[in-house]
Amino acid sequence: MTQSTWNRSPKSSARGAAGAPDAANDAGTDVIALGRRVRHLRKAKGLTLDALGELVGTAPSQLSLIENGKREPRLGMLTALASALGVGVDELLGTEPPSRRAALEIALERAQRGPLYGSLGLPKVRVSSRLPMDVLEALVGLQHELERRLDEQAATPEEARRANTELRVEMRDRNNYYGEIEKQAQELLSAVGHSSGPLSHNVAADLAEHLGFAVRFVGGLPHSTRSLTDLKNRRIYLSQGRSVDSDPRTVLLQALGHYVLGHQTPVDYSDFLRQRVYTNYFAGALLMPEQATVEFLRQGKAAKELAVDDLRDAFAVSYESAAHRFTNLATEHLGITCHFQKVHESGIIHKAYENDGVNFPADHTGAIEGQSVCRYWTSRAVFEVPDKFRSYEQYTDTATGTYWCTARTERHSSGTYSLSIGVPFQHVKWFRGRDTVERSKSKCPEESCCRRPPSALSELWAGQAWPAARANTHLLAAMPSGAFPGVDETEVYSFLQAHEGR
Repeated sequence: MTQSTWNRSPKSSARGAAGAPDAANDAGTDVIALGRRVRHLRKAKGLTLDALGELVGTAPSQLSLIENGKREPRLGMLTALASALGVGVDELLGTEPPSRRAALEIALERAQRGPLYGSLGLPKVRVSSRLPMDVLEALVGLQHELERRLDEQAATPEEARRANTELRVEMRDRNNYYGEIEKQAQELLSAVGHSSGPLSHNVAADLAEHLGFAVRFVGGLPHSTRSLTDLKNRRIYLSQGRSVDSDPRTVLLQALGHYVLGHQTPVDYSDFLRQRVYTNYFAGALLMPEQATVEFLRQGKAAKELAVDDLRDAFAVSYESAAHRFTNLATEHLGITCHFQKVHESGIIHKAYENDGVNFPADHTGAIEGQSVCRYWTSRAVFEVPDKFRSYEQYTDTATGTYWCTARTERHSSGTYSLSIGVPFQHVKWFRGRDTVERSKSKCPEESCCRRPPSALSELWAGQAWPAARANTHLLAAMPSGAFPGVDETEVYSFLQAHEGR
C-alpha cells in the first residue's frame, strides 16, 4: 500500500455558521440580508406589501416573512421579485447592504438569532422601520462590545474552541462520513485478509507489519504521549502498562493512521485537531469494517432492534467507539440523523456531534465543548440511575423537537462520563428501548429551565451559602505550544535516542 497524501478538507467559516445558524440556508443564501434588500427596494419604488404581492402573485404575509428573513424564497419567486423591483437576481442576492440602516438591521437580527443573545435570556427587539436609528446603533454597538470582551476573556482557549467549532461544522456537513478514509481502511484490511468480526491484537500487529513497522511495548514512554512512532527505524512504541482509558489496539491503529493518511507535521492547532479526528475515524473503520458493520446495523434496523450495545459486543470495542462508529454510518447508510454526547459527571460537554437539529448549548463563538448540558437531558439524567449495567433510555421534549436517547456511564481516570446517542422522534421506531416510559422536558437555553435554583430554594438559601469552588487551573493556562501541543519534544527525542540501539 502506498502512503496517501489525502489530509484535510477545505476549511469553512465556522464562526459565521455557528454565530448565526438561521441566517443562511445550506446553499449559503443570507436570508436576512436578502429580506432587508427586498424591503429597501420595495419602499424605494413606493410599493406596499399588498401591491408587491399582486405583482409577484403571492400573499403579503408571505412577503413579510421573506422581508423579515424568516423564509427563503424559491428561485421562481426570486425571479419574480427581481423583475417587479427592476433589478437582476444577482443584485437581489448581493451581500452589500443597500444602506447604513439596512446594515444595522441585518447585524441586529443576526445577533438576536445567535447563541450569545439567546443565552442572555433577554426579550428580542422587533426590527422595523419604526426603530430609531440611534437605538439601532446602540444595540448593535453593545452586541459587538460584548463579543469583544468575551473574546478577550476567552483568549487563552480561543484557538482550540474555534478549531473544534470549525471541525464540527465540517463533520455535520459530511454527516460524519468520510468515504476516503473508509476506502483506505478497507484496502489495508483486505491486504491482511480480515473482513469481519472483532479485530484481534494479532491482526493489529499484522497491519503494522504489512506497513513495515515493528511494535514495541515499553516502560517509560514519555508521559505526554500515548504512542511514539520512530519513522527512521520503523518502530511504534506503546506503553507497557494497561490504561483503563485506552485499548492498545486503538492506540496502535491511530498511530498507523497518521502514516496511511499521509499526515505531515501540523501547521497549527486546527490542523493538529483535524488529524486526530481523522486517525480516530481510521481506527474505528479498521476495528469495525464498513461492509460488515453496515450489514449488522441493517439487520438491527430491519428487526427494529438497533442498539449501540449490540454493536459494541459484536466487534469487541468500547461503548464509546461503537457510538462514534454509529454516527459515521447511520446517516450515510441507514438514513438516520443522530447526535452523540460525552458528558462529564459535572455536566460539562467533553465531546459532541449532531446532524439532527438538536440544540446543544454553545458559547458566543459557537463552541459547545466545555458548556454545561441541561440537567433534564438523558446525558445528565443517566448519572442518577442506579442500574449501571444496562443502558438508560429517555424521551426529552426540547425547543427543537422531541428526542429519544440511549446512554450509559463509563469510568475514566479523570472521572465518570456519560455516553449517549440520540435521534429525533421520527427515527425511534428502529431502536430497542423505544418503549421506555422515562420522559423529560427541557426549556434550555432559557435560564428558568435549570440554570437558576427553584424560587422556593432561593428564598430559603439566597445569601446564606458560600461554596468553596474547585479551581480548574487548566483554564488559566496558555494553550500548549509546539507542533504537537503538550508534547515535550526533548523528552521524545531522548527516548528515541535511548531506544535506537535496542
